[in-house]
Amino acid sequence: QVQLVESGGGLVQAGGSLRLSCVASGRTFSADNMGWFRQAPGKERAFVASISWSGGNTRYTDSVKGRFTISRDNAKNTVYLQMNSLKPEDTAVYYCNARSRFSSGTMTSGDFGSWGQGTQVTVSS
Repeated sequence: QVQLVESGGGLVQAGGSLRLSCVASGRTFSADNMGWFRQAPGKERAFVASISWSGGNTRYTDSVKGRFTISRDNAKNTVYLQMNSLKPEDTAVYYCNARSRFSSGTMTSGDFGSWGQGTQVTVSS
């Protein structure tokens, strides 16, 4: 089973930036597609971005396109989420997860049975 440790969250003013990191262990990182998700208070966990095992393909939810960038370093078993031009509506706990590159269909939060502790991102207006 994969172990996931997210970090890099914090309190930032609107318009600011943060870079989240997620270190994965327990699986072959370079064989997995990776995703970032977020859960705001009172809302369900939602997809934010994903990156293929090779890093060649990325996907974003519409609300973060042009502001967030997902990347990975397979040598460090780490996936990143660079978040720029942050907005108060980006406030949430952010989580990462891993899915085999052989899995079919679009990555969603329902694909996963377990999660790391997440990292809190708070954007003040």
